[in-house]
Amino acid sequence: MKIAPIDIAHKTFARKVMGLDPDEVADFMRDVADQMEEIIRERNALKESLRQKEMQLIEYKERDETLKSTIQTAAKMSDGIRADAERESKLIVGDAHQKADMILKDSRDQLKRVYQEIADLKRLRMQFEVNLRTICQSHMQMVDQSHVTVPDPQINLAQAQAHLGSGPVGKA
Repeated sequence: MKIAPIDIAHKTFARKVMGLDPDEVADFMRDVADQMEEIIRERNALKESLRQKEMQLIEYKERDETLKSTIQTAAKMSDGIRADAERESKLIVGDAHQKADMILKDSRDQLKRVYQEIADLKRLRMQFEVNLRTICQSHMQMVDQSHVTVPDPQINLAQAQAHLGSGPVGKA
């Protein structure tokens, strides 16, 4: 059975001969009741403080869990973003390599075409030179033969005058 401070303060005892001094017992009982009441108030205050601390602890634990969850989510997002960035960078580098290879191939093809054009032009030049030499040689031969087949105009004039007499050519 629980005893409250009020129970102590109002407790009465039976009297006996040569018993206790009732005033002294009553004073003591009041002191005990007052101290007990103070202890109960302190206990209730401690219980309330404990309850508040427990609520704060629960709140802090919830915050801690929320923070942990947020950190984990942020870490996952960061890893995802990093993986996406790495994948994208690999794609960009691969695309750049492909473009570089295409440019290099095109450049080599263009260089081959230029070399081919140069070779063709050299061949055309040589052919032109050969043709020009042939034409020049042909003209030189024609000039050389024209002296043989075409008489010297001075010689022919003298012979014509001799045939016609001593007059100028063309008088008849």
